[in-house]
Amino acid sequence: MRNATLVAAALTALALVAAGCGGDAPESRDAEAAASKSWRTLRSSTVGRTEVAAARIGHAVYVVGGFAEPGGATSSIVERYDLKSNRWTQVAPLPIAVNHAAAVAYKGDLYVLGGYTAANGLTQETSALQRYDPPTNSWSRLKDAPTVRGAHAAGVIRNRLFAVGGAVNGQPLARLEIYSFKSDTWSTGPPMGLPREHLAAAVHRRSLYVLAGRAAGRGNYRVVERYIPRLGRWVSVKKMPKARGGIAAATVGGRIVVVGGEEAAGTIEEVEAYDPKRRRWRFRKPLPTPRHGLGAIAYKGSIYVLEGGPTPGLSYSRRVEALRIAP
Repeated sequence: MRNATLVAAALTALALVAAGCGGDAPESRDAEAAASKSWRTLRSSTVGRTEVAAARIGHAVYVVGGFAEPGGATSSIVERYDLKSNRWTQVAPLPIAVNHAAAVAYKGDLYVLGGYTAANGLTQETSALQRYDPPTNSWSRLKDAPTVRGAHAAGVIRNRLFAVGGAVNGQPLARLEIYSFKSDTWSTGPPMGLPREHLAAAVHRRSLYVLAGRAAGRGNYRVVERYIPRLGRWVSVKKMPKARGGIAAATVGGRIVVVGGEEAAGTIEEVEAYDPKRRRWRFRKPLPTPRHGLGAIAYKGSIYVLEGGPTPGLSYSRRVEALRIAP
């Protein structure tokens, strides 16, 4: 599946870029794998899915939408996984069923943005912003984003949601759009340097890191870009050791961890972690069940990987695995 901006100001921009760039050679996989403990297998979800979105609110993870087994239909299913009790339950379904959406959490609510609404494919993109309120187990509709898109990424910094990349009509996007939770309004930010879809995003120290992804006919990318809201500017970050698309990411203990993806050889088992302070990538223990279209969240020093397709294309799993990320 197609699982994808200068006297003193100029000097500031150059310094930022220099701070984010570096060589591409990864460190020893064996040495870094040994720094992490083993993956743990947790209770399977209630339904096998791929191309899902996931976000955590407190000790609960919500996995939404995607393609569901057995027939691969676009799903409105929303599952809640309790990290403390290791138990799954289904909650109120999405009003608009979507696959390849983005999900974030803000002040106790779950927000699901965009995605494809076609019953069985990657068409009919939406710009809908749907909000779930856990205490009332109910959904509401907020102001639509300016751009319809699917296979995009999103993150929350302070009181704003940042949505970036994705695709529309099969074309990768570089667009950055920003939603204010306080005013229910959208604005447009500067575009990324490289349009891409099937990418991931993670937030670290009030910056949005946008990771890898792909574009139709061009394959997977290794590129990483960082958006700094207070400057309204993108800077380049050291490339990932491995090109990948159809991925998920989370910030765990100050490190940005990227999991999953697919390529010609199959689904991707390598797990990579970026240390923004040292500006370097390290390999961690490989994913026991390589998957694409998966969800990932951080909780108490571990990354949790949920559902996703174990083989390229339309496949599903209920698998849940977790890895403690060593400093």
